[in-house]
Amino acid sequence: MASIKDLQSTQEFQDLISQSGNKLVVVDFYATWCGPCNMIAPFFAQISAKYPYVQFAKVDVDRLREVASACKVTAMPTFQFFKSGQKVAELKGASAGQIEQLVKQHQGETASGNDGSSGSGSSKNNYGISGHSDLTDFITPNQMDALNQNEENNVKNVFKSNDAYLESDVDEQLIITVPFNQPVKIHSIKIKAKNIAQAPKTVKIYTNQQAFGFDDADSVKETQTITLEPKDFEEDAVVNLRFVKFQNVTSLVLFVEDNQEDEETTQIQQLIFIGSPIEATNMSNLKKGDEEN
Repeated sequence: MASIKDLQSTQEFQDLISQSGNKLVVVDFYATWCGPCNMIAPFFAQISAKYPYVQFAKVDVDRLREVASACKVTAMPTFQFFKSGQKVAELKGASAGQIEQLVKQHQGETASGNDGSSGSGSSKNNYGISGHSDLTDFITPNQMDALNQNEENNVKNVFKSNDAYLESDVDEQLIITVPFNQPVKIHSIKIKAKNIAQAPKTVKIYTNQQAFGFDDADSVKETQTITLEPKDFEEDAVVNLRFVKFQNVTSLVLFVEDNQEDEETTQIQQLIFIGSPIEATNMSNLKKGDEEN
């Protein structure tokens, strides 16, 4: 079983980063009084055993202030990923799903498959958007809903990576409600469709709405309207949102008005929201109290 190095000095940190060669090093910058840090600790221990070809380490920011300062750590927990002496990625916040995605992405080809997976596609988890990744892990499945959905082809299918799909029922319109288990920032959306003719065309997006229905779609001003074209459903295509309007999202409503070729029903194979969680503890806010202790 792999072990986590609890680094005790600046020199020990420098040696670990500089002497690990091409091995991925994941460093957890934490504090003993940080709630999210304590919450993610068991997962960090678990993942260290799952990926034996990756070196995991922890830095107590109160004990090794020089290291935290040199690494520009401003929030906790912060996870930094190093390879060949260089930082290759950083994640702020206690996101188990994003930590593992970054491990898969940066561990290297020699280590791929050691967790029992093929490793294929992991480098595309953020669809080329730096600092963001797939937010599926932050969705609350049992609170998802879709109005005018076909009960056999329901909304839960759009968060599965298989051939299942969501389909509307009596006409082409759909209202899809997606709740998140914590506030997130949403940068873009990836929409997959098997049949382009039935794929969504005009989609109105609403943030942080409760009990949203078709009457609300006519009376409530949308956060953004997107008009989709066939090219938006290509393999590597993503639809960018007006990021400044999606900075603190706890739920999202998608109102699909019509589809590409005025088909009787609309189909969506998969929905992927790309962004980042809002869950880090700001160290500067706690600095004064920490110094008094």
